[in-house]
Amino acid sequence: MPGHTASPRRPVDILLVEDSASDAELTRKAFQRQPIDMRLHHVWDGVECLKFLERQDAFQEAPRPDLIVLDLNLPRMDGREVLRRVKSSHDLSPIPVIVLTTGGEMSDITEAYRAHANSYLIKPVDLQRFFAVVDEIRRFWLETAELPSNVSRRWT
Repeated sequence: MPGHTASPRRPVDILLVEDSASDAELTRKAFQRQPIDMRLHHVWDGVECLKFLERQDAFQEAPRPDLIVLDLNLPRMDGREVLRRVKSSHDLSPIPVIVLTTGGEMSDITEAYRAHANSYLIKPVDLQRFFAVVDEIRRFWLETAELPSNVSRRWT
């Protein structure tokens, strides 16, 4: 576009909702291998996820995530309920939610898409395949897909 000056890109904020310490560490390493400027925020369960998104308690200064990577099998509030709440919220529904879970049951996949998950990926056991899955997330959701214009950096 003539005369258009691109503004410097800010880091991408990714919220990882994962209760397994080993899976969270593996996901962190996989994202760190990606050629993107990002900040990965991690919460352990669905209750913490909603507090992060609603900026409650210890998360009052939390940024609005550009992407949520959500496990389905979580303590206190499972990912299915988190997904339903995020996608039914006027303020949160534009945030892409990528389900990244070990469960490949057709009922889970169907339920996730009915609740408006943006993508459903099954965690591969093989390390190289896992890194490839995270690379796919980056290439599509952080380089190709464009967020809706009503998604803002911060919300008040």
